[in-house]
Amino acid sequence: MDRRGIIGFAAVAFGALTMGWSGMSHALDERFQDKNGDLVADTPTDPSQQIDPSTLIFAYTPVEDPAVYAKVWDGFLRHMEKVTGKKAQFFPVQSNAAQIEAMRAGRLHVAGFNTGSNPLAVNCAGFVSFAIMASQDGAFGYNMEIITYPGSGIEKVEDIKGKKMAFTSQTSNSGFKAPSAILKADYDMLPERDFEPVFSGKHDNSILGVANKDYPAAAIANSVWHRMVARDVIKQDQVVSIYKSQTFPTTGFGYVYNLKPELQEKIKEAFFTFNWEGSALKEEFARSGEEQFLPITYKEYWEVIRKIDTANGVSYACK
Repeated sequence: MDRRGIIGFAAVAFGALTMGWSGMSHALDERFQDKNGDLVADTPTDPSQQIDPSTLIFAYTPVEDPAVYAKVWDGFLRHMEKVTGKKAQFFPVQSNAAQIEAMRAGRLHVAGFNTGSNPLAVNCAGFVSFAIMASQDGAFGYNMEIITYPGSGIEKVEDIKGKKMAFTSQTSNSGFKAPSAILKADYDMLPERDFEPVFSGKHDNSILGVANKDYPAAAIANSVWHRMVARDVIKQDQVVSIYKSQTFPTTGFGYVYNLKPELQEKIKEAFFTFNWEGSALKEEFARSGEEQFLPITYKEYWEVIRKIDTANGVSYACK
C-alpha cells in the first residue's frame, strides 16, 4: 500500500471528526523516555536496566484460535532460536488486553500486536515495532469490511439501522475503531441510537457469527476472513460484504524496549532472514497475500491509526 493512500484516507474519512475532538494524549507512559522523537520508548542507557532473558517469549495477536498459530509460528521460532542463541516459546493469548499486560509486566519479549492495539502496546508496554508482513512486491495491509449474510435484509450500510452489529473489541482498529469513525462520519450512524452494538471478542467469532446468522452484520479484518475461507472454516457464499475500506497497516512485529541492544539486533535479523519457502508461516499467510517481513517504523506507518484514535476520542493513558 502506498503510504500517501493511507494518509490521504485518514484526511478524508476522519477530517470531520477530528475537528470535533480536543487533542488526545499520545504520550508514552512516564516509565519511558523518547529522546530521539521516534514515538517509541528508548532502550535504557544503564545496562543494569536492560534485560537478557534465556527464553524469548513470543505472542501473536489473538485474532483466531491460538492453537492454530502455535503450529504456524513454530518454524519461525526455531529459526529465531538459531539466530539469537536463545530458547523461544510461543505464548497463546486470548485477548489484546492480556497481550499488552503480559509485555507491560515483563512476561512477553517479542510479539505481533494487531493494528488497533499497537499504539497502546507502544505507549503503555514499551513495544517497539520494526516489521510488518507484506507480499513479495512490498504491498501490505488489509481492509476493514462490514459483512452480513445472504437473505439478512441488509444490502447497504444504512440497512443496519435498528439491528444488531457485531464488533470485536474496543482495542481493534478494523473490529471497532475504524468502523465506528466511518459510521459516524459517512453515515451519521451511532451505536445505541441507530443500531445495537455487541462485542464478539475476536474477528473469527464475528465472522462465524455472521456466517451462522447469529449476527446480522459485523465489522471485520478481511485478511482474517480470507484465511478462514481458505481453511474451509466457512464457505465464501455464507458471507456478503457491503462495505470495504481503504487499506490499513496490518499486525506490527517488534520487541520490548528494554532488551539488550545486541539482542534486539539479533531478533531483527531473525525476522529479516527467515526463509518463508516451504514454511507453515507461508502456507498460512500467503492466503492473505503475505510472504515476507518488511521493515517499518511505528512513527510513519501508524500515523493513520493515531488519526483514527483521535477521531474516536481514544487516549493512550495507561491505567
